[in-house]
Amino acid sequence: MKAGRLLPGKGKKLMADFTHLDEKGQARMVDVGDKEETRRVAVASGAVQMSRALFDALEERRVKKGNVLETARVAGIMAAKRTADLVPMCHPLNLTHVAVDFYPDREHNRLGIEARAETRGRTGVEMEAITAVSVAALTVYDMCKSHDKRMVISDIHLEEKQGGKSGHFRWRI
Repeated sequence: MKAGRLLPGKGKKLMADFTHLDEKGQARMVDVGDKEETRRVAVASGAVQMSRALFDALEERRVKKGNVLETARVAGIMAAKRTADLVPMCHPLNLTHVAVDFYPDREHNRLGIEARAETRGRTGVEMEAITAVSVAALTVYDMCKSHDKRMVISDIHLEEKQGGKSGHFRWRI
């Protein structure tokens, strides 16, 4: 599949459909100043697939670099707090809560990761939850790559969001 390319000043109809582009096709941060403050919640998830040997080492806390899951949990929380520094058009948010949890799936040698981010504000926390999952997964990979370089990070997506103008969203497969 060959992808097209959008150039500044071209495709003005398409440009008008994107909130992070102005009428000239230039990048901009969305103005949320007039939006109502509401409680915002987002939950994201993802997974790291690994070898049986690594899965066993994680469960038995035998990974050479230390406590992988607690390090990944802290990394995910820290990443959520820094999302606006990583994703160019994200607004800096005053997060009121971030949690990162892990769900080992022994049958499939898979580590599920879930993050929940909350704030009271004018814009959502979806990117913060997704960033938390992504960085937690990257941290697992970094700390475990000497055991298994074939790990696969996958399925990172928004599970649910609450609050704001668009209301409640829940992922359904």
